[in-house]
Amino acid sequence: MILPIVKYGHPALRKKGARIEQISPAIRKLIDDMFETMQAAQGVGLAAQQVGEALQLTVLDIRGVKDRPSSLEVQGAPADPHSLMPLVLINPQIKPFGDLETGPEGCLSFPEIYADITRPGSVEVIAQNTQGERFEFKAGGLLSRAIQHEYDHLQGILFIDRMSTKVRAEVQDEIETIQIATKAGLQR
Repeated sequence: MILPIVKYGHPALRKKGARIEQISPAIRKLIDDMFETMQAAQGVGLAAQQVGEALQLTVLDIRGVKDRPSSLEVQGAPADPHSLMPLVLINPQIKPFGDLETGPEGCLSFPEIYADITRPGSVEVIAQNTQGERFEFKAGGLLSRAIQHEYDHLQGILFIDRMSTKVRAEVQDEIETIQIATKAGLQR
């Protein structure tokens, strides 16, 4: 089922997600619905907060992106990033590392707003999969950027919080327009 994606101004976007203690049928259904929602919106990542659920859960799938490469390392060996896709991260812990890289980002909760965001180029991830099993890997490129973006959502941090003052000023009118529309919708 395609879920509504909440937009900037919705309180769920600023909530830190609760840890998932049990991967119940309801959580599995939410994961399926999040993938369907993300794909319908042509996104590469979606956090539970973006569908109004404050949980430590995100889904990602970078397979549709051809112009922004990713790298993956599993157990110290290079691997095909597509081998992890579609990717579910439950209760993730991340450790960004490497040189800072500036690159374009968008967000399904901020339609039509894109900006260059600076983040570390790589990330180490420890998370649980849909069976509740712990797994870990290192990622670079688009996959690293997407994971860091979605992890921020799980902490109540938005990509506008990562924008430089200059970039934020350039898109401030669009941000305010989204926020006003969202708040008006919540009051109905």
